[in-house]
Amino acid sequence: MVDQRPGYMSPGFRTPGDKVHQRKSRAATVRRRKIGVVVALVVIAAVAVVTAFVWPGFARQGADPQPDVTVTAAPPTPTAEPVDLPGDATAFLSAMPGSVLQLVRLEPAEDTELVEDADAVEAWAVTYGDGSTGGEQVELRAGQWADADAAEQVHSALLAAAGDTSADGDVLVDGEVVGTYALTTGSPAGTSVVTWRNGTAVFEVRGPDRLVQDFYQAFPL
Repeated sequence: MVDQRPGYMSPGFRTPGDKVHQRKSRAATVRRRKIGVVVALVVIAAVAVVTAFVWPGFARQGADPQPDVTVTAAPPTPTAEPVDLPGDATAFLSAMPGSVLQLVRLEPAEDTELVEDADAVEAWAVTYGDGSTGGEQVELRAGQWADADAAEQVHSALLAAAGDTSADGDVLVDGEVVGTYALTTGSPAGTSVVTWRNGTAVFEVRGPDRLVQDFYQAFPL
């Protein structure tokens, strides 16, 4: 028997209004879930962008690699003054630079051996040093001959006397080969000799290994 009391509804009974309310509640829940998913995706995307392009910048580094920077030290410069050349110095002697890297020209002297025994037009022995007492020095011999053939003969004789060659190559001036150079082991140990020819001029420098090689590379003749 159904209870006919006013306002009474059986437990299993649902009015049309209840059904509408349930559908609205489910729709609101679905919308909230969709909004939550969208917000989460936006947050994830923002984090990915910040990580890739701002910190630590993996994507930016991959797309635009930064070039390696090589810092090259400035060449050493002298702290002493070169010795003045005599007022009657020849053009060849005057061409000997006042300084090479940290070394300055000291008192030049005539190389009588190259003049008397090798028929040089003129030849000079020039010491280059850092100007300090007991400091590093190199000894330069520089001579000039009447023609390239005579200079080549002297160059070959100096090379033979210097010993075994450890490196050699062409001497270039404005891209043109004007002679050759050779690096040999000097005596005592720890020293080297570089001998080279530039046209009618022949040069030989002796001194500590690395210093001699740097001196040759920087020498302008």
